[in-house]
Amino acid sequence: MIERLSVIGVGLIGGSLALALKAAGYCRHITGVGRDAGRLAQAQQAGVIDDYTTDYAQGVSDADIVCIAVPLNASLEVFKKIHGHLKDGAVLTDAGSAKACVLDDISKAFGQVPDTFVPGHPIAGTEKSGFEAAIAELYQGRRVILTPVEHTASAAVTTVRNMWEAAGAVVETTDVAHHDRVLAATSHLPHLLAFGLVDSLAKQKDVDEIFRFAAGGFRDFTRIAAADPTMWRDICLRNSGPILEALHDYRLDLDELAAAIETSDGDALTEIFMRAKRARDKFNG
Repeated sequence: MIERLSVIGVGLIGGSLALALKAAGYCRHITGVGRDAGRLAQAQQAGVIDDYTTDYAQGVSDADIVCIAVPLNASLEVFKKIHGHLKDGAVLTDAGSAKACVLDDISKAFGQVPDTFVPGHPIAGTEKSGFEAAIAELYQGRRVILTPVEHTASAAVTTVRNMWEAAGAVVETTDVAHHDRVLAATSHLPHLLAFGLVDSLAKQKDVDEIFRFAAGGFRDFTRIAAADPTMWRDICLRNSGPILEALHDYRLDLDELAAAIETSDGDALTEIFMRAKRARDKFNG
């Protein structure tokens, strides 16, 4: 049971965590912290949080757990604002989709990575944003990855694990570098492809006809291109190394596809498609 939780960044991710913990009866009081008092007041009126403040130091001073759910490019500023204001024993975690950059940010702000900081990443979300999109069921059956470092306190890891499990998530742990490589390939790259395809088609002279004739497959594939552009810009900039590696590998595979089409190599195309289908069926099963 969490007595007091502070959520910095009451959007889809932070707001859904607050609602999930409320629904589970796992948290007595949730404070929302952010820059926009008007938006925070609306979130309170909607029942997402219990109170709010735009004073970051005040907002974390009596919290047992602080969860930072802001865009990656904002994490350094947030760490600087709360440094020195956490109470003794408070556990700090985040929800960023890249971890090496977050560890670098907290090291710059705190002088080191505190042993009560547990980097985390909920593998959940929608193309929508803002507290209005938050739902208590967002994390049900979804994975949350924790990436504690060598000196992270085991009690802090347990606290964060219990919090996410109370929200309905399945919690796993891995190391930072592995997390950033895997997420670059499985989350960041697909978003880049969706954004890139829609942008490419939008520049065609017959764009209206292209989108009018687009079928369900196009809508399914490009749904994530409706996601927050600023957030995805930040992810690309903060996890650039692993993303570039994933893009490089994908280019090679695209070249293989192009070569098979250019040479009318139906066997090669069939083999590529069959490998993909087997992998997708196994994943979906």
